[in-house]
Amino acid sequence: MTRTMKFIHLAALTAAAAIFIGATQASAQSARNCGPRAAVVERLASGYGETRQSIGIGSNNQMIEVFASAETESWTIIVTMATGVSCLVASGQSFETVAEALPPKGNDA
Repeated sequence: MTRTMKFIHLAALTAAAAIFIGATQASAQSARNCGPRAAVVERLASGYGETRQSIGIGSNNQMIEVFASAETESWTIIVTMATGVSCLVASGQSFETVAEALPPKGNDA
């Protein structure tokens, strides 16, 4: 994986963590938005054509994953607890992979 792709994945995970921190645990764990990880991943694959694009560990050893589809341009962020239960944190449209170079050192742009 190139340095640029690592940076992009890190940025996606940072955004996911920020969204997760902003969400309350009660709403994230509502029965409608949570389920066994295998079932959630299967639903994202079969219903939306989404595959895992990036992964990271958040607070309390929770796994944060970004799923997306280049074909449907949909994306989903899920958080999986140590119990194996995955909860939908955010989803949307117009996903695209970008490969932006880091700005030169000394340039704060």
